[in-house]
Amino acid sequence: MAKKNQNNNIDKAMEALQGALDIEAVGQEIQLPEQVVDFESDVELIETPDGGAEVNFDPNAPIDQSQIPFDANLADYIDETQSRKFSSDLVGAFEADKESRKDWEDTYIKGLDMLGFKYEDRTQPFEGASGVVHPLLAESVTQFQAQAYKELLPPSGPVRTQIVGAVTPEVQDQAERVKEYMNYQITSVMKEYDPEMDQLLFYLPLSGSAFKKVYYDPILQRAVAKFVTSEDCVVNYMATDLESAERITHCIKMTNNEVRKLQVSGFYKDMELPSGEVDPSEVREKVNELEGVQKEFANDDDEHEILEMHVNADVPGFEDPNGIKLPYIVTIDKYSQTILSIRRNWNQQDQLMKKISYFVHFKFLPGLGFYGFGLIHMLGGLSRTATSVLRQLIDAGTLANLPAGFKARGMRIRDHDEPLQPGEFRDVDVTGTSIKESLLPLPYKEPSQTLFALLGFAVDAGKSFAAIADMKMGEGNEQNPVGTTLALLERGTKVMSAIQKRLHYSQKKEFKLLASCIQMYTPAEYPYQVVGGNRMIKQTDFDQRVDILPVSDPNIFSMSQRVMLAQQQLQLATSNPQMHNMREAYRRMYQAMGVDNVDAILKPDTENEPQPQSPAVENSAAMKGSPLKAFIQQNHPAHMKAHAEFMFTRMVQINPPLYSMLQAHVSEHLALMAQKQVQEQFAEMEQDLQQQMQAAQMNPQEMQRLDGLAQQMMTDKTNAIADLEAQMTAQLAQDEEKRSKAEQADPLVKLKQQEIDLRAAEAMMRQQEMQTKGTHEAEKLDMERDKIEADTTIKLMDVAGKIDQEAAKEALGELKENVALTKEAMKNEKDITTARINAGNRDKKSKDNK
Repeated sequence: MAKKNQNNNIDKAMEALQGALDIEAVGQEIQLPEQVVDFESDVELIETPDGGAEVNFDPNAPIDQSQIPFDANLADYIDETQSRKFSSDLVGAFEADKESRKDWEDTYIKGLDMLGFKYEDRTQPFEGASGVVHPLLAESVTQFQAQAYKELLPPSGPVRTQIVGAVTPEVQDQAERVKEYMNYQITSVMKEYDPEMDQLLFYLPLSGSAFKKVYYDPILQRAVAKFVTSEDCVVNYMATDLESAERITHCIKMTNNEVRKLQVSGFYKDMELPSGEVDPSEVREKVNELEGVQKEFANDDDEHEILEMHVNADVPGFEDPNGIKLPYIVTIDKYSQTILSIRRNWNQQDQLMKKISYFVHFKFLPGLGFYGFGLIHMLGGLSRTATSVLRQLIDAGTLANLPAGFKARGMRIRDHDEPLQPGEFRDVDVTGTSIKESLLPLPYKEPSQTLFALLGFAVDAGKSFAAIADMKMGEGNEQNPVGTTLALLERGTKVMSAIQKRLHYSQKKEFKLLASCIQMYTPAEYPYQVVGGNRMIKQTDFDQRVDILPVSDPNIFSMSQRVMLAQQQLQLATSNPQMHNMREAYRRMYQAMGVDNVDAILKPDTENEPQPQSPAVENSAAMKGSPLKAFIQQNHPAHMKAHAEFMFTRMVQINPPLYSMLQAHVSEHLALMAQKQVQEQFAEMEQDLQQQMQAAQMNPQEMQRLDGLAQQMMTDKTNAIADLEAQMTAQLAQDEEKRSKAEQADPLVKLKQQEIDLRAAEAMMRQQEMQTKGTHEAEKLDMERDKIEADTTIKLMDVAGKIDQEAAKEALGELKENVALTKEAMKNEKDITTARINAGNRDKKSKDNK
């Protein structure tokens, strides 16, 4: 009882103290005044996500750009009001660019109906009239796509390299590494490249323009090359090219989930975007209609149309002090006109701030503006004509087979609304007249031959323009001159050859952008695995010394054209086999036909391949200037000894080029001898290691250990060969020094010998000059003689035409005598000149011998 009173007293004391200090009870709401602090009008209060606030006492102050990272999203640093105005200006410019290409776009939209993807149910001129579309346009597009796809994307890879500047073994290895890695990336790693390029080559002949976007994808951690349709890449129609265009806008369709992923990753500004239905473009509506697509996204997912604008602009707060508009990439949500990101579009080290290119423009035919013309623009009229004529022919046949007309009012036919079946006779009630008099069929005609001829003309004209007519190679005469065949081939392929060159140029730009992207994001050394072994690429390999080109030939667009050219080359070579390498001519023919492993079909070229020779034959060949080659199976010590003895003869000693050739050949024998000896030493160890590797195929750990042993053995073999070559080289140097000491003689005799050697060399040079001079003089005499004979022949023809027959005989005899005397004099003069040259050579030779 006492304890309860004590607790009551404590509670009463706490209530008294709370009332005295005016302390609010726990959980009681507190009323605050509406304006706690009276900020000045130019002070900005920004609430933070954690419930706090940031006070900016000078919101109009310029942005300190030194504190902002170069690759930061500048949209996070711009005032909302300025951002809204900047976004509105850019969206207005985008609409203006889109309006500038309106005529080109309308022609493209109308031409899509000529593909015949969707059958038209027509009610005019009668119910059930033909709605077929002539396949001229579709055939032209399909033929082009098939040819270009095969040429631009061969199975081995579309990239080749070319060395710029001096060709060295180091640069050759670098070019080979770049080619292998680029083809490995395109054919094995970039899974989207082949289907994207395939789709581009189908769209290109339709619209006339198609685009590739090359960039680094942070999610895939590699470079990508995406196909962009012409309707999704908006550029002002008056622009010249992508490099000088003021704006390039890529329209991207994204779901709400995709946008949210980019916002969470920090690539887009994290803010709530209002959702709404985005109206597709007119081109997209037509494509969706032809494909039968109703809605591009699911009903439960919002869609956004993102405008990625590569533009030269003055970003608020980041203006250039010189008043120059700088390149930026601005991303805008079109529906809400909200800027999601603004990023600088130049390299940080670039003082000129040149914009980075991401797009490549593929053109079918150059148009009147920025966008090219396709087959829809060029063949649209012929395709419509062919379709109209074809429909008229089909409708005429339909009406002729199922005629209609008039019948008498009182005439009754049982089941008149049902067509007659074969072998059926139906009852007819007539009013006292014959059936023939009660029926009057309309005078329908059979399909017109004139319309049929007109259809053939329109189709042939379209095929001729699109260069899809069959090249009838078998109908030509094999005896036709090569120039005639090539002229006919060129006349029929001019259009396609020009298109192929444009594609080659665009693909070259694409590969350069791809190589630049790979160089920027590839580590200093990057290992990768391919069929046949491991490879290594270096970041420094992608420099200016190696040019990256498409493997396609810009002058050849089809296999038939390549085969015809190779066939004409083979025909020329066959006409004069003495002047041509027939094996090479046939090898090129097989390559043009696409035959693999051609060397397995052709016989080995044994005539041009060097064969093992004896030391004496090799010494003789070296004196003639022929190259020497050592073989592993030769007796290397005997060859080296024979060549060393020959090198100390006086003839070799006074001829430095010959001496160098023999010395290089001796070094080649030395290397092969060292390799052979080391190989014999390691043969048993290699055999044991191979047996162990075969037994350990199912044990990965043991295989890894054995691979390490194999690599160590290769290193040991290389080191052993180097040590043995060093020992052999030192022994050769000692032998040469001993021989030099043994042949030392009296200094006066040695000086006299050197003088004789110099005179011999000078005599050899003079003899060569004299022979050259004598050859020139002989040729000069032959030319003078031919000239005199020609002049004499002309005089004979003049005399024969002017004088009578007897006088002509006398003049003819005199002229013949003059010709005979002239020939005899020229012959004597040539003999005298030759005798003088030979006498001079004999005198000089006798002096040199003395």
